[in-house]
Amino acid sequence: MASITIRVGPDDFDLGAEYAALVAGEADSGAVVAFVGRVRDLSLDRHVAVLELEHYPGMTEKALAKIADSAAARWPLTAVTVVHRVGPLHPADQIVLVLTASAHRHAAYDANAYIMDYLKTEAPFWKRESDGQTAHWVDARDSDSEAIQRWHPDDTP
Repeated sequence: MASITIRVGPDDFDLGAEYAALVAGEADSGAVVAFVGRVRDLSLDRHVAVLELEHYPGMTEKALAKIADSAAARWPLTAVTVVHRVGPLHPADQIVLVLTASAHRHAAYDANAYIMDYLKTEAPFWKRESDGQTAHWVDARDSDSEAIQRWHPDDTP
């Protein structure tokens, strides 16, 4: 049974500290894969001064846990950590961290990609981009929906 940690909030995260917490007292993981998502300066060919992320507390964490549980059911994971920030963020700020640990690298790689693909489509986050003068809500991207198809079209967490 994988140890799963889910955290959503405004605070930044430290990759080294999160990695250390994931593997503390655990010797069964031969592989740990990390994904860190950051705010881009450009989105759809426009400057982004501020990216505001909103969520529904409780519902968002539950959705993330469901995605992580689904990954742990598919691959032999020993641990998963998902940290997602909310609130106003600026270019180069960290937004999301996904750590997956397994005895072997292929499971850790695949589970990490799976979690990110489903997080982008299934987790209830709302994004609003501002260039400093005007702001707009960010619509879901077709490419994100297409990405989860590689995990099987009928497979939804």
